[in-house]
Amino acid sequence: MSPPIAPVGWSRWLVPPAALSIHLSIGQAYAWSVFKPPLEDALGLSGTQSALPFQLGIVMLGLSAAFGGTLVERRGPRWAMTVALVCFSSGFLLSGLGAATQQFWLIVLGYGFVGGIGLGIGYISPVSTLIKWFPDRPGMATGIAIMGFGGGALIASPWSAQMLESFGSDSRGIALAFLVHGLSYAVFMLLGVLLVRVPRPRTEEQRADGAPASAAGPQVSARQALRTPQFWLLWVVLCMNVTAGIGILEKAAPMITDFFADTSTPVSVTAAAGFVALLSAANMAGRIGWSSTSDLIGRKNIYRVYLGAGTLMYALIALVGDSSKPLFVLCALVVLSFYGGGFATIPAYLKDLFGTYQVGAIHGRLLTAWSTAGVLGPLIVNWIADRQEEAGKDGADLYGTSLLIMMALLVVGFVANELVRPVHPSHHLAAVTAQKGAPDVRQQQSESA
Repeated sequence: MSPPIAPVGWSRWLVPPAALSIHLSIGQAYAWSVFKPPLEDALGLSGTQSALPFQLGIVMLGLSAAFGGTLVERRGPRWAMTVALVCFSSGFLLSGLGAATQQFWLIVLGYGFVGGIGLGIGYISPVSTLIKWFPDRPGMATGIAIMGFGGGALIASPWSAQMLESFGSDSRGIALAFLVHGLSYAVFMLLGVLLVRVPRPRTEEQRADGAPASAAGPQVSARQALRTPQFWLLWVVLCMNVTAGIGILEKAAPMITDFFADTSTPVSVTAAAGFVALLSAANMAGRIGWSSTSDLIGRKNIYRVYLGAGTLMYALIALVGDSSKPLFVLCALVVLSFYGGGFATIPAYLKDLFGTYQVGAIHGRLLTAWSTAGVLGPLIVNWIADRQEEAGKDGADLYGTSLLIMMALLVVGFVANELVRPVHPSHHLAAVTAQKGAPDVRQQQSESA
């Protein structure tokens, strides 16, 4: 499947809707916490066990993005979006079979492994394409693309809750909800597959919509980027930021229920699902808002905000979160806006440091940090909550230690961001070409990523 080249006069503003159709679909992953309590009741699972499909899905997201980044660059966004559609929808269908037969391993395989591959390929499929269409505003462009992933749960959370209420929260009802998800998302993602286009080659390009040529700067191959300290510092920044957010996000619905269970205004199941939807809205808004702001104040400065102010928000939740529901919700919304903004800004940060040459492949490799965080975050929160519950604690006491750990991780990420410097010219493509010769560089390009 060859990449579809935009005809002369094609508007670059038609590409963001194609990206959103994919990301809004795969962003359902952030609504997984809605399925956790029903699965735990129907299949007799612990909180740690019910997180396994989500954890494996995030692991496979990072791994498939890392190993598939080169193929996405080579074969184009339409191929990648098609692969994402098939894997993501098939994952739901397998999960539905697992729920119907009460075989939890099938849910883990379907949602986590197969669906996770769809997450990873779908996640990176439009990013480099949008950067090429919007070289003048890379932060905004990647924010548009990745905004959908953060906002997917805004749709999926209340939709899933309504289906579980209509179909029932037993294994049969869960199976039907998974089936409807799989079929519906296949249709919606197909819109993106049909709509997406890549820019015409530079020699033919007519600068559609007045888009300027790519900005001059360093150009570093994916293989060479792995040899720079900048890549690994950003890996730490992303991993710490994601770990600190994803653990809370994965357990959002039961967490707010636990925090206010012993108060005069406990949180109902419906209200908890609404809280997940609010978090999704903040996640979504942060991805476009904060990443666009990074075009004005710089990537390093915006990450100082994410990591520094995020630490303060977690401190407020840990200290006084259970005494004020509005304060708890407000702090959580701010944290999730930073969390989403961090995801949306990282491709532009990579573009600033390594150029546009193989930014999609470099971005894919960096998402292994997300895989690591996808295991660490939910494991820390769920394991500590389970141990605290066994010790006889309840309510907000289940999460105190987890919140302190998240604050420490954000501080580590803040320090790593402060250490980021421009990439040394010896890693630039021109320098590597001069050192090794053109034939060796062509071989490196074919082997990279």
